[in-house]
Amino acid sequence: MPAAAKEPVQPILEVRDLRTHFDTDAGVVRAVDGVSFHVMPGETLGLVGESGSGKSVTALSIMRLLQDQSRIAGGSILFCGRDIVTMDAEQIRALRGDQMAMVFQDPMTSLNPVLRIARQLVETMVIHGRRDRNSALGHAVQLLGRMGITAPERAVDSYPHQFSGGMRQRVMLAMGFSNEPALLLADEPTTALDVTIQAQILDLLRELNTDFGAAVILISHDLGVIANVCSRVVVMYAGEVVEEGPTEALLSDPKHPYTWALLNAVPRLDRYIPGQRRLTTIEGMPPDSHQWPRGCRFAARCPFRVEACTEHPELLPVGPTRHSRCWVTQTGQSLPKPALPLVAPAAVKKVPAADREVMLEIKGLIKHFPVPKQNFFAPREAVHAVDGVDLIVRKGETVGLVGESGCGKSTLARLIVRIHEPDAGLIKFTGHDITHASAAEMRPLRRRIQMIFQDPYASLNPRMMVRDILAEPIRFHGLTDDEAGTQRRVEELLGLVGLSSTTAAKYPHEFSGGQRQRISIARALAVTPDLIVADEPISSLDVNIQAQIINLLIDLQERLHLTYLFIAHDLAVVRYISDRVVVLYLGKVMEIAPAEALFDRPLHPYTRSLISAVPIPDAAIERMRQRIHLQGEPPSALNPPSGCRFRTRCPMAAARCAAEEPVLHEYRPDHWAACHFTERV
Repeated sequence: MPAAAKEPVQPILEVRDLRTHFDTDAGVVRAVDGVSFHVMPGETLGLVGESGSGKSVTALSIMRLLQDQSRIAGGSILFCGRDIVTMDAEQIRALRGDQMAMVFQDPMTSLNPVLRIARQLVETMVIHGRRDRNSALGHAVQLLGRMGITAPERAVDSYPHQFSGGMRQRVMLAMGFSNEPALLLADEPTTALDVTIQAQILDLLRELNTDFGAAVILISHDLGVIANVCSRVVVMYAGEVVEEGPTEALLSDPKHPYTWALLNAVPRLDRYIPGQRRLTTIEGMPPDSHQWPRGCRFAARCPFRVEACTEHPELLPVGPTRHSRCWVTQTGQSLPKPALPLVAPAAVKKVPAADREVMLEIKGLIKHFPVPKQNFFAPREAVHAVDGVDLIVRKGETVGLVGESGCGKSTLARLIVRIHEPDAGLIKFTGHDITHASAAEMRPLRRRIQMIFQDPYASLNPRMMVRDILAEPIRFHGLTDDEAGTQRRVEELLGLVGLSSTTAAKYPHEFSGGQRQRISIARALAVTPDLIVADEPISSLDVNIQAQIINLLIDLQERLHLTYLFIAHDLAVVRYISDRVVVLYLGKVMEIAPAEALFDRPLHPYTRSLISAVPIPDAAIERMRQRIHLQGEPPSALNPPSGCRFRTRCPMAAARCAAEEPVLHEYRPDHWAACHFTERV
């Protein structure tokens, strides 16, 4: 008898012409406007695009987690052949968390802060009838161990606030996979994580996808992350799909100008050009979602637009496995090779580092935070946040400060601006000792030292208009003669950061994340500072806004002769903006070097591991790269390891590393490292 023909594999999820609208006082916002795609069983699909493109709203629509003011206005969402759109509340509750699960961007807001991890993991399994409570608890411990959490038996009894960001994200993944769902949606699961933890989470996603056989939709604005994990990519812009195809083909040969522009805006370690400080950006802003343009929605920002772009293009095949919504590529034309700079601007000639005036000098700086005692007889403990840091920042340079979460970067920044009081050590600003300066002594110096915080929304007063936010420090320091002069200065500041003067009459919540960060930069500039400490100013921004902020900071530095201490976990960005780079680990300096020397030939094994963990938006390169995998997370700062603090995770560690702390030594001109075995690197 002839062999029976195999039945074709059906998609696990099929989204057809999905339309999700928000009803607002200003009218209907068509956030998702005719989106269609499918996911096959066991496939990992990437969903990419700028903030506001509709990615997260699409995921929330699939999970039926939309708020009251939003609604699915049309289309269908077929999961295993059943239409989720037509399900009632009881049916969708039975499906959600059981056969479909979602991991959100911020695990701290997704986990209940007053419930132990055990209860939150067990609840999902028990409610859906997968296990009884005792069996679920045992499975929860196994899951946490599978996610790479050390001592899972103890971890299940902890509260969310007792975990780091990476560990909380692992708990969310454990919760998502607890019932072995057929589909997992992960919405920006690595956005605010440092590169080593991000690499571990991505490795974990790949392993879980293989072991559990679940289909995964990974939402991200980081194309390097997508190249690392996904087999196929859907690109969204202005509420619709503009391109779709296999990851390697799409990232190496984009068929839509928007994808091409995103790739050009990505800072890449593998294609860095010496002297190339500025990043390529996508000019303009996305169109208004209240009223989409009649023609191509990307036309106003597209460098390849043609006359036909006045009409709206359909999503059509441009190859055997490719689709694009572009009049140009649908006619067979190709776009230029992506991820290369369009024009390399001339590098600004700088004074050699050794000839510059020292602006900031730090010696032996220490800051420990006491921890409340568990009981009267317990020993007194302290978090060793900064533990003997030496650092020099010269006038007019940018010093990058990198390291994993918890290494002491933000604490060091707050010590410099004297938000925290140092326990020991020395801080000199332009030759003046400010280590223990009083508030009255610091007040005039605060004009010269300003800080840009990581979260612009949290650092801007939501009850004040932008004009008042910017005018307040100007009035306080008496920098203008009258109110008219203050308002002129406000308009000048808005112009400096690329914002219209009309924005002065708005409140912070009326702006995008990138615009709020520009306002934070304007406020820092309001008092004409000499030194700006920028603490993760681009960590949660999409690739295009990130490139705009980096270019803005470089432009302002060249025009106003500013000095930056720039803190970030994105090492590709640090390479573009920094003159020198300082690598911190568990409160100690591991390496200091000029940016090009550090990235071309790092001396410390920790620096090498950080650089190897940076994802590159090229699937072929990602497959061939050899990474240095760090096991686990940094040790507790309550009880740092003896000797070298990196030894517990170092692939080169020896007995000497436990017995003797390495000294920061200059191995090459201006290139320092703290390692016993630098000659092996």
